[in-house]
Amino acid sequence: MTRRMIALLTLTLVLAGCTGTPKGIEPVTDFNKDRYLGTWYEIARLDHSFEEGLSQVTAEYTENDDGSIRVINRGYNAETGEWEEVEGRAVFVGDSDTGHLKVSFFGPFYASYVIFALDSEYSWAYITGYNRDYLWLMARTPHASEALLNDFKDTARAKGFDLDELILVDQSRP
Repeated sequence: MTRRMIALLTLTLVLAGCTGTPKGIEPVTDFNKDRYLGTWYEIARLDHSFEEGLSQVTAEYTENDDGSIRVINRGYNAETGEWEEVEGRAVFVGDSDTGHLKVSFFGPFYASYVIFALDSEYSWAYITGYNRDYLWLMARTPHASEALLNDFKDTARAKGFDLDELILVDQSRP
């Protein structure tokens, strides 16, 4: 096997690993993409450099002509006084009735988007990535009840997430 083939195989395995699910986390089934489309507000998250310092974070999902999902993530950076926005594309990893997608914001590189809890009204969702470093509570309204937040934390802990770095997202408007 040539070095080039080994490098290509390694890259393929690394990228495929980014679209998997964390051990013990199962995506929701009976998922309805059309009901999921629209605006979601970020209520809580494990912080990462790509969202650091952002408040009023939203995600807008719309269907593209090819059936993929257009993703627009937007948040306010109080330090610069400016809104930051990034556009991506999501596609289902398997069946479209399973809440496991892969999302790309940077060309051919995809990362997992795993919806592991979703209420029947599609008013809140618990989401992770390919590992337990990624966690979000999203809701259709900018504020969640204390009961929902507590359930989110309890569920996340039970699934093995470390919540020491959990951030409650400021959704108040200046």
